[in-house]
Amino acid sequence: MNRIGGAVLERKGRSIALTVLGLIMTAAPALAQTPAATTPDLAVQAREAWAKRDRKRLSALVDAARVQNHPLAGWVEYFDLNARMSELRQPDMDGFYARYGGSYVEDRLRNDWLLELGRRRDWSNFRRDYASYQMRDDREVACYALVAEHLGGARIATDTARAAWLAQKDGDDGCQLLASTMVDAGQFKPDTLWAKARLATEQGRPRAARQAVALLASPALDQKLAELQDNAGRYLTRKGRTSPRNDAELTALALARVAAADPDQAGDLLTDKWARLPAELRAWLWAQVGRQSGLRLQDDALAAFERADKLAPELAWSDDTLAWQARAALRGKQPAVALRAIDRMSAAEQRDPAWAYWKARATRQQGDVPGARAQLALLAATPLNYFGRLAAEDLGLATPLPPAPAPLTADERRSARQHAGLTRALQLIALNLRSEGVREWNFSLRGMNDRALLAAAQEACDREVWDRCINTSERTKTEIDIAQRYPTPHRPELMREAQSAGLDPAYVYGLIRQESRFVLDARSHVGASGLMQVMPATAKWTAKKVGMTYSPDLMHDRDFNLRIGTNYLKLVLDRFEGAQALAAAAYNAGPGRPARWRDGPVIDAAIWAENIPFGETRDYVRKVLLGGAVYAQVLGLPATSLRARLGTSVGPAGARAADVSDVPPPDAGEAPKS
Repeated sequence: MNRIGGAVLERKGRSIALTVLGLIMTAAPALAQTPAATTPDLAVQAREAWAKRDRKRLSALVDAARVQNHPLAGWVEYFDLNARMSELRQPDMDGFYARYGGSYVEDRLRNDWLLELGRRRDWSNFRRDYASYQMRDDREVACYALVAEHLGGARIATDTARAAWLAQKDGDDGCQLLASTMVDAGQFKPDTLWAKARLATEQGRPRAARQAVALLASPALDQKLAELQDNAGRYLTRKGRTSPRNDAELTALALARVAAADPDQAGDLLTDKWARLPAELRAWLWAQVGRQSGLRLQDDALAAFERADKLAPELAWSDDTLAWQARAALRGKQPAVALRAIDRMSAAEQRDPAWAYWKARATRQQGDVPGARAQLALLAATPLNYFGRLAAEDLGLATPLPPAPAPLTADERRSARQHAGLTRALQLIALNLRSEGVREWNFSLRGMNDRALLAAAQEACDREVWDRCINTSERTKTEIDIAQRYPTPHRPELMREAQSAGLDPAYVYGLIRQESRFVLDARSHVGASGLMQVMPATAKWTAKKVGMTYSPDLMHDRDFNLRIGTNYLKLVLDRFEGAQALAAAAYNAGPGRPARWRDGPVIDAAIWAENIPFGETRDYVRKVLLGGAVYAQVLGLPATSLRARLGTSVGPAGARAADVSDVPPPDAGEAPKS
């Protein structure tokens, strides 16, 4: 799994200048119980006290932080105020804002306070605070803001309110209040409420579906929905109806739940017993059957989508449903169907490089070669993107590494080094307050130009905080520093272990970059450890297989982690006949799943990768293979193309690559240049 987000950073030997580490806690009696040499930092103590809701401890820590002029005093106070949020008043917030104006903790606490004000229905203070809110990335706050505007006399467009409500996947007070307000104002009709219930059911979010149906103000409907969510089959047998409309909607929700478990059974029920449901509900249900069949890589997915289209050609589907129609069409070699599905996606979804690429491929298969070339050329301008590189190779274009930017000036380095937010972020990360540190870091990057981003990235690189180094450098638009984006830490050790295991070092680098971002003691929430994020059971099995000594304590040793990880990767790669795409999928999702996903017809390897059912694994495979291609160039190894790493085709074990007929050759009539 991609475990970067849940990793915990605990690296020895960092050169971060923390003047606060090991402070003697003498400011309050509550802090004088532990010897100074072993006392955790005040911010760490505050985080722990916040988790326990120990208000007395938090108050003492705030006093100590103020006395010591602690550089992370804002975070200590944040934890204290957040724990007391329900008791606070606006002056408490205003004092904090004044002390820490412009900082991340100010905006973070403002976000929390806006949620509290929304729950209190204090719209006057909400409107005042919202005007200074910077992040604007909390969907519940966004819903509260629309309610505040409406109650303040502004006219909220129905489409704006509907989009905000539908975007909130999990039920919450703010967006539910927005919806009920729009119902009271006559702007949300029953069809909107049922649309939300269907979308929530499609997304597997029963609570949001219940909240939508509750707005119809019918306890009887609420009871029926609870029954069908408990046991859809039993509900259909006992209470399913095709009319009136509300009962038909509930029947459709029950059938959608059946489709999620068994799309074939749902299709049989739609064909037989429930063929008299309203046409638009049957169309939606057939689309759900198609989506679920597509997720299972079943050949009959396209037939289900076709039935949906015939029943209600103008019915809007979710982007996810359309994506699975497009993937099924690519698998089934039906480019016209893929094009129609992509064209029906939202504008934002169509701009995604994935769908821009597949639209170009489908356009080419339809015979419009000039149109396809033009679309591919736009993508090829970004060869450090998976689809951009595929597009360049399809066109026979070279994909050289971008030139190095001009060296950072002393002033640029000094500005990054003296940036208060970046400094706090690095301090937090060094204290293992990684989540807080990453948020502070990202907040501090707002508004930076390319040069400032490169300088910030270099600060992280120099301190071996590799995830911030890489992710920050990836934000630049025109100035690209490959050394930052694709660094090569632990190079001698990695090269040695990769070669010893018989692996391509570039492939290993690409995988580690995606797995751990080179954080030595990264830990995932499921227990994977180290650079190569190996699970304990996997490590134990691999050690036995290759004759190594295993101990759980060794998982945090760099050399052992590299050795066990590369040996496991080699075993997986051999199982899949050297297919890097299949091996990467297996490393992320377990070997059994890609072994099943390869069953069926022999298809283009890029189309196979696009049809990986798990979104995380699909993205993982793309990034590992792209990383391998780029690292081959960085390391000066034989530069293989991304297409070569993908392979020509994927199919059942032993299937012939020659069985594939729809892989586009480069337009230049020769192998892509690297």
